[in-house]
Amino acid sequence: MTTDTKTQPIQLGEPVEHRGIVVTPLFPRLQPRAEYLTFDEAAPLGFRVAEIDEAGSVPQLLVENPLDANVLLYDGEELVGAKQNRILNVTVLVEAHGKTNIPVSCVEQGRWSRRSRYFAPAASAAYPELRRRKAEQLLAAPAELGAAQAEVWDAVAFRTGVHSPTGAQRDIFDAHEGELAELRKAFPLEPGQSGMLLAIGPERLCLDCVSRPTAFAWLYPKLLEGAMLDAIEHVGAKPSTTERLERFLVEIEAADRARGASVGLGEDVRVATETIIGSGLEVDGELVQLSGFSRGRRVIRSYSSAAADSRLRRSLRAQDAAFKCCLRTPTAKVPGSQALTSSRTGRSGGPLSKPMTKRRPSALPSFRRVSTLVLCCPLSIREMAE
Repeated sequence: MTTDTKTQPIQLGEPVEHRGIVVTPLFPRLQPRAEYLTFDEAAPLGFRVAEIDEAGSVPQLLVENPLDANVLLYDGEELVGAKQNRILNVTVLVEAHGKTNIPVSCVEQGRWSRRSRYFAPAASAAYPELRRRKAEQLLAAPAELGAAQAEVWDAVAFRTGVHSPTGAQRDIFDAHEGELAELRKAFPLEPGQSGMLLAIGPERLCLDCVSRPTAFAWLYPKLLEGAMLDAIEHVGAKPSTTERLERFLVEIEAADRARGASVGLGEDVRVATETIIGSGLEVDGELVQLSGFSRGRRVIRSYSSAAADSRLRRSLRAQDAAFKCCLRTPTAKVPGSQALTSSRTGRSGGPLSKPMTKRRPSALPSFRRVSTLVLCCPLSIREMAE
């Protein structure tokens, strides 16, 4: 992985402020070179995202591109259907006539049953705070399977103040549709726009951009939807200033970029300073995609990242051993299949769960999110712990 500094070809447009929320359009300074379609464009033409096999695997999916064009899958973009809704962990440029596995995270904890053969594009992307927390977890190893899953679950659970039979992020958006619609209409897409810089209050900032305005026209509605879900909790806050927006763009332009292998075409890019965390994709020296988030004081986490990672792996190993034991003894009951639940939402953990009890099985580590996912897909999650 190499590191260097390079100016981003982005310029700020005129900020639009509404109820303390500021959305500033971004425009390209250079003519785009890389050509590609978005998932929304490619799916009707035969581009396919599916489970990797009939059994499925939570942290990865199979992509098949029969088209003559490359296809861009955007960081945080939600894929709905198949056995369980997921979001993209990283931006992937899938080669024309290519086939690859892509790393993803689950955003529908309580379902592991097939609804469709292929995934479809969702109307929204994950909201910026979730994507920021995911980026923090993936900084050292962007393509590592399951590396961000605990953080994604925690972020989704934090938002789940609505009834959702399967704990789906999609249900959160649906429950707030009225509020989101009112905010969305204040920020229309501008001609030639290739990105946006969101500011929620004075210090919560998120940048999203791609090299091609035609591609951003497809991505903007879903990115804006995610942004407004974050914003509804801060409506009426003091808006950010133009000077702060300009400073954020300068900081992300000046930041060193760490480059590494990408899942698809191009190079994965990581940006990390004391004040910014971000990721992107470069292809033949051209910045095709970039996301950046301010690193201010955020929601206080209940435990450190290192502790969460350690508990995640210990819990998965324990669950794996329990399921192997059950496979050797067909009549044995699966440990933990009855009483696990989300302490924040009070919902049962999945289709195998029975009415909630307050007591946890003493034989298993008390890590509710891992236990819940294993209930949904006990035999396909082991690779995350290995």
